[in-house]
Amino acid sequence: MEVCGGHTMAIQKFGIPSLLPQNIELLSGPGCPVCVTDKWFIDKAIALSQLPDVIITTFGDLIRVPGSYSTLENEKAKGNDIRIVYSPLDALSIALRDPSKKIVFLGIGFETTSPASAVAIAEAYKNNISNFSLLSAHKIMPPAMKALIHEGIKIDGYICPGHVSVITGTNMYVDIVDKFSVGCVIAGFEPTDLLHTILMLVNQIETSDPKLETQYRRAVKPEGNIKAKKFLDEVFELKDEWWRGFGIIPQSGFILTKKYKAFDTEKQFDISVPQPKEEKACICGEILKGLKTPHDCILFRKKCHPANPVGACMVSSEGACQAYFKYQQE
Repeated sequence: MEVCGGHTMAIQKFGIPSLLPQNIELLSGPGCPVCVTDKWFIDKAIALSQLPDVIITTFGDLIRVPGSYSTLENEKAKGNDIRIVYSPLDALSIALRDPSKKIVFLGIGFETTSPASAVAIAEAYKNNISNFSLLSAHKIMPPAMKALIHEGIKIDGYICPGHVSVITGTNMYVDIVDKFSVGCVIAGFEPTDLLHTILMLVNQIETSDPKLETQYRRAVKPEGNIKAKKFLDEVFELKDEWWRGFGIIPQSGFILTKKYKAFDTEKQFDISVPQPKEEKACICGEILKGLKTPHDCILFRKKCHPANPVGACMVSSEGACQAYFKYQQE
């Protein structure tokens, strides 16, 4: 199973499954941060965008994700101030330029994007920028990988995320190997990287020797990015977090530490939204757990397609449904 949306897209784009023997199956896991994010998060962002003097700043892949009754794209079309940024520091710059507005950054992603949010919060604290806040849906990957094994899903080896591991280093996968005897190989994104990674996992299985290995050595160091990890440890602490398809996974999400609580959007605003309304026919949650593929969904290529995404897995550029839609024939 690959647990990186970038790997999912690369695997489908380069036709990796067609190059493998039939006894090797690749499963797409919960590696797309947009896909695993609670619809409640989108509903809260939409509710905030409707408040006076509030500017919502977000990465572009969240704009079209369906909430219960609308999307950020639709709210922007109505005149609400919603802006796509390339970095949380861009959002912080908006806060500096317009102190009369309250700037909310929608923090989403795993260990790869979380350090940038941490830096923005630290800068806001240092410069006393009180009109900036973070609505966090940041998550960490290992608890979800362990949850899949706990649920009994058949996984013989993990293709571990390259970009995440650049930040974290390699040690966070040790428990998965030691406790569950499931091999882990950290992979790059080129077709040769992925084929090499699969070969490394096959060799582990053939020799009954599960272990942690790094294929993506040109980018991933055992210690990771020390400066980025320092910011994460300073600004964030772990909390229980909701994942699509899984429910609550203990200690799998980031929340601001006590020192930085003033920059927590949910502390600055009284956000109250109804229980989210889910599309019953959408099987995004089961796809994220590797139990089903997009071809198993009755909505796929019919009601649900990139021009009219029903679920988050079709919206995101790293979602399994969009990857299958773009690169697999019917």
